[in-house]
Amino acid sequence: MSKPNSMIGRFFYRIWKTVDVAGRLLIGLIAITILVFTVRSCVSGPDLPKVNEGSALILNPMGTLVEQTTYMDPIEEVIADAQGTKNPETSMYDLLDAIEYAKNDDNISVLVLQTNNLMGAYGGISKYQDLREAINDFKSSGKKVIAVGDWYSQGQYYLASSADEVYMNPKGSLMFEGMARTGTYYKSALDNLGVNVHVFRVGTFKSAVEPFLRDNMSEAAKEANIEWLGDLWKHMRDDIAASRGKSAEDMNSFIENYLDIIKQNDGDGALAAVEHGFIDKLITRAEFRDYMINLVGFNDEEDSYQAIGFKSYLKARRPLIDMPSGKDKIAVIVAKGEIVDGSRKEGTIGGDSTAKLIRKARLDDSVKAIVMRVDSPGGSAFASEVIRSEIVQAQKEGKIVVTSMAGMAASGGYWISATSDEIWAHPTTITGSIGIFGMVPTFEQPLNELGVHRDGVGTTKWARSFDVMSGISEDLKEVIQLNIEKGYDDFLTLVANGRDMTKSEVDQIAQGRVWSGEDAHRLGLVDKLGDLDDAVESAAKLANVSDYEVRFVKREIDPTEQMLRDILQNAKASGDTAKVQALTAQSNPLVNAISSQVREAYKLVTDYNDPNHAYLHCMCEVK
Repeated sequence: MSKPNSMIGRFFYRIWKTVDVAGRLLIGLIAITILVFTVRSCVSGPDLPKVNEGSALILNPMGTLVEQTTYMDPIEEVIADAQGTKNPETSMYDLLDAIEYAKNDDNISVLVLQTNNLMGAYGGISKYQDLREAINDFKSSGKKVIAVGDWYSQGQYYLASSADEVYMNPKGSLMFEGMARTGTYYKSALDNLGVNVHVFRVGTFKSAVEPFLRDNMSEAAKEANIEWLGDLWKHMRDDIAASRGKSAEDMNSFIENYLDIIKQNDGDGALAAVEHGFIDKLITRAEFRDYMINLVGFNDEEDSYQAIGFKSYLKARRPLIDMPSGKDKIAVIVAKGEIVDGSRKEGTIGGDSTAKLIRKARLDDSVKAIVMRVDSPGGSAFASEVIRSEIVQAQKEGKIVVTSMAGMAASGGYWISATSDEIWAHPTTITGSIGIFGMVPTFEQPLNELGVHRDGVGTTKWARSFDVMSGISEDLKEVIQLNIEKGYDDFLTLVANGRDMTKSEVDQIAQGRVWSGEDAHRLGLVDKLGDLDDAVESAAKLANVSDYEVRFVKREIDPTEQMLRDILQNAKASGDTAKVQALTAQSNPLVNAISSQVREAYKLVTDYNDPNHAYLHCMCEVK
């Protein structure tokens, strides 16, 4: 991690380094322990899982569905997993691949959806829609899909409703709450602390900075938010209704009258869900086990029904070595997460590291087109332009570049997409937010109250114009504001050029406003509606290639890192990580809590690292 330039950054950097040194000493001890226990696994190697005839394929995603899993240091990943502090993620493409393999696999007779451990949905509805389409395609093979859950959140049920049969525990519940955008606002707290947050922005609807300027959501933000939230909710509601043979009116009636419905069922939400046709049958875990044994047979080793989890199934079915075919290639580059300056690993978009991936595809003569799969709320304006410039260079050298928007491609996510040859989005993509802001906190007031003062001299009026401990001069404030206004004008210009619109036309639909993919298509910000496969197929046509292979361009993993990761995964599979849990259980919870808070504070500082303090960022979380 590079050393931050700002005083605040250096402060958190020193604290974090202190915590980090102690943590890595512990990590080193644990690593040695793991290596001792797992050397046998390294020597013998793991056996490939066996797929028994007639098996059920279990799709049991953990945590959040993502386009690309967030990178973690191998040792830290094992420790976080052992401590229960790891934020679980499941690759959407792993699930899609498993479904595709299973559709044509005679050894797989049924697909079982287990959604208990699935988290989130609303900011990435498009991922759920892709899975639902894959499940519907699977059903076209004549094989059954069964969903089972102890309970269902709205997002879990959205996926489960695509199944032929939907079961729930008798003690479970199902409630549809719709969608909301709720923010946390800090103005009064900052005022009480005496912290001055200097905000510079352009755009009526650029609400990303509102938490620092207000104690509530502005009317302009409410207007924009309710419109795109309504589009997303309509798609989710209508999809569920269609899957269950209902109308939108049936769904609306159930939601609006839910309290009365629950009263009529003596508070039994599970029974209410069955009576209104959302659940086919209430079933205990033991009853479901017996049902599946009758359906697919008994597995003596597992003392349960004949089944295989999707991760084991992929190990059995995916080629161990992905050999080049010699065909023309369509390169897919995933840009997922916050956009920050510099180099970053998976889960965060580094301007330099993502540009490097694009450059790698650009310099490969076998690559005829590049598809940017964007799933990002934006971030650093400078880093966004570094990425876009590399895309432009690829286009100049004859590469077709198509953008495929995932759940979110807003602000900086739209900046890097705007000048692509073609933009595809899902109807439920969150996009737009064409605007820019600057934000600089200063701490002169609380320090003065503590009796800490700053003074000095400089050779020009700019030498002491900015100091987080003493404030920002009025002249520098004006400079920053002019820079922000220039950034907004640049944004309008590149969108106008990329979308064949006038700046005035872009300005009318920009102003920092967020749009659904459906509205963005209507307004001309998006060319076509469809998924990644559609974008890849279109890129191939634009590049005039028919016989091609799709290649995901990823960061090359260091051989040592890969070896360590393989060893640790084998250790986990063999149960040796229980010894890690024993070691980590002895750590001080207070130290862990402090470490976590410092880590979050440090991440906030380092992620907002634009050299010009200019950000293309959309606060588009959906609750």
